[in-house]
This record gives sequence, C-alpha cells and structure tokens, in this order.
Amino acid sequence: MQTRYVLEISVESVEAAMAAERGGAQRIEFCSNAREGGTTPSDELLSAARARVTRPILSMVRPRGGNFLYTDAEFVAIQRAIEAAKKFRMDGIVLGLLGANGHIDVERSAQLVEQARPLPVTYHRAFDECSDLQESLEDVIKTGAARLLTSGGKRTAPEALELLGDLVRIAGHRLIVMPGSGLHAGNILEAVKKTGAREFHAGLSSVVRDPLNNLGAFEREVRKLRAALTSND
Repeated sequence: MQTRYVLEISVESVEAAMAAERGGAQRIEFCSNAREGGTTPSDELLSAARARVTRPILSMVRPRGGNFLYTDAEFVAIQRAIEAAKKFRMDGIVLGLLGANGHIDVERSAQLVEQARPLPVTYHRAFDECSDLQESLEDVIKTGAARLLTSGGKRTAPEALELLGDLVRIAGHRLIVMPGSGLHAGNILEAVKKTGAREFHAGLSSVVRDPLNNLGAFEREVRKLRAALTSND
C-alpha cells in the first residue's frame, strides 16, 4: 500500500533487514554495533544484505564509536567505506562529522557528500551533539546532504517534538528532516502531528529487547509502526 510517509528501519544483521522489509519498512539503514550508535558494516554484510533485500539500503559510514571528530587516517577510512558502499550497490550513505569546536564540519562533510554522488547522504545524529541546532541545520544544508536524522538534541525524538517541528519547517524543501530514536507504533502519530515530518526512522529497541535475537517480535513491531503511519494517510 502506498503512503505519503516513509518508514526507515535501522538494523545490524541481514536477518533483521529481511524482517524489516517483510514488516513494511520502505528503507533500511544498515550498520554494525548499534549500541555504540552504529558503525560501518563489513563488506561481507553489505554484500549479503544487497543479495537478500530488495528495499533501498543506506550504509552507515562511521569508523568507530565515540565522538565525531576524526583524524586524517579515519577520514581516509570513511572515504574507503563510501567506495565500498558504492561497490556493493547501496542506495545511500549515512555519515556525520564535527569539527574541534563541536560544530558541523562543513568542508569535510561536503567533500564526502560529493564523493558519494550519485548516492544521497543522510547526515546522522552527530548533529544532536551541536549546541545551536538551528545554526547547525543551516550548516548541514551547506554540505549538500539530502536528509538529516535527528532526535532534536534529546535522547529520543518524543522528548523534542516541538523543536523537531521547527527544524522541519525551517528546512522546508532544502533538506528532509527525519525524526528518529524512541519512535514506535504507540507514539508515531503524535510525532506526525507535532513535527509535520514525512520521513521517520526507528530501531525499535525501546519496544523490542534485543531485536537481533527476537526477530519475530521485531517484525511485528515494524508492521505495527507501518500500519500506524498508513492509518494517518
């Protein structure tokens, strides 16, 4: 069923990606080490995911957990990961870099966005580490990224729905602002109403303990979330 809302589901295994697809996710964010905020998946995982999932897959490109200030060597690793994502026919890249001042690293991020073309780039929740989110929104737009994944500077998106709505309105048609973190079938309609967003991101760890080992429950929660969004069309 077609809907005006896009549901992106974050996973860290091929099996979870397949479950998310069966549950109705329209897009998959693929990463490793989700508990660390997500890191670059191996070439083997990217290849296996592409072979078994037909929905668009975005590859996380992040060389390690921790902060988002990267050394020159780590920057080279990021560049190599982007090339690997292209090689294994990913449909987009997810990344984020900050400068030593804690602001968006516009110059190096823009360089990566250019390298990733024609794949679109989602700027991830490194954004939420910034002190002035409206100023940082303009910086993300300057990088040329297509999309911004954010929880509005809070631990979860439901804690920042009004601010997320502001970011959606300010960005307008210049950038897709996609709320994510802590969203599930029980709160997604409030998020839709208060933010005006059209794309939403969820990993569902808040409602499914250990999704990697509870794939049936994970798929059911994806399906419930998708049904809730569709009901609002």
